[in-house]
Amino acid sequence: MAVEAVSGATGTQSSSAAAQQQATVDYDTFLKLLVAEMQNQDPTEPMDSTEYISQLASFSQVEQTIQTNSRLEEILAASSIGQAGSLIGRTITSADGSVTGTVEKVELYDDGIVAVLDTGEKVVVGAGMTVS
Repeated sequence: MAVEAVSGATGTQSSSAAAQQQATVDYDTFLKLLVAEMQNQDPTEPMDSTEYISQLASFSQVEQTIQTNSRLEEILAASSIGQAGSLIGRTITSADGSVTGTVEKVELYDDGIVAVLDTGEKVVVGAGMTVS
């Protein structure tokens, strides 16, 4: 039986979106392989029941892992929103010390948080930044 290759997602997607898409591709591929195996088994020598149960357990584990990853992404997003909200009204200094000001608003992106200061300048929230 021929099995087609599965390639990963590439492009400008965020790493979590690409990982979710890859996990979905793997999940769908697993289902297709399991169904194909069941359809093409020899009726005179059917699949061993322990092997079948093992595959169903693997299927269940893959499904639970995908759901867990989805929930973790939701938790991380909520954490980012909380972190961003706590910066409003605070004084921050960029990591290199070149930009200082009071945070008026915060912009959330897939790859991080950007603080917009009262001066109109933007500072990427990250390591080395000072908050006071």
